[in-house]
Amino acid sequence: MTEVTVVPDHETALATGAAGTDLLALHESIAGMLANQGDWRRAYEHLRSALDLAHAGSLRDSLTSSYNRRYLDQHLHGLLRERRGGIAVALIDLDLFKRVNDTYGHLVGDRVLRRVAGLLQEGLPPGAFCARYGGEEFALVMPDIDARTAVRVAEAARARVADHQWSKVQPGLRVTISIGLAHESGPGQGRALEAERQLVRADTLLYAAKRAGRNMVAYRDSESVHIVKHPQ
Repeated sequence: MTEVTVVPDHETALATGAAGTDLLALHESIAGMLANQGDWRRAYEHLRSALDLAHAGSLRDSLTSSYNRRYLDQHLHGLLRERRGGIAVALIDLDLFKRVNDTYGHLVGDRVLRRVAGLLQEGLPPGAFCARYGGEEFALVMPDIDARTAVRVAEAARARVADHQWSKVQPGLRVTISIGLAHESGPGQGRALEAERQLVRADTLLYAAKRAGRNMVAYRDSESVHIVKHPQ
């Protein structure tokens, strides 16, 4: 007679254990039982949940080790309030990332996110930082910078990702990013509304870069939206 280990349903286990059981230990326990049954995908999901819980309250993203959305929200307001010159916010989205996950699997997708985060953090000017905005989106915040320099930094980041040897991660893999860059000049007030407005502007420009064909940087001057042209 074959003994079968019954693993509690994900939501049921969390609901019954949440009252008095450490959720971190619960996720780890469920992951171990699932791994023993050979259900590696669900075991991996629970280990990821355990890692997220372990990093709760942290200012670092558990997957990419870049700053997280909490850090971005906390520090962008302060930078806007304290700045003496311009500040740029670039929102970055991995192009067709769902296709990467569907074609190569989520483990490769996670490796791509970690590598992109590393590439984005290279060559940043003093005081600038990279944060994971959510999912496959990142944000670069560059204080005390003029608009022209900010465009150069964003384009350099785009090129580093596009030119990276992704085939070493997985044969046939190619990864590009689109960037929307919003720049504010002069001293600011640091209001929450100001930070939200700059993020919305960057998001609108990100979609302009997508519509232009992806693997582009879009920014706005006083007159119109511009797309950075680069050799194909």
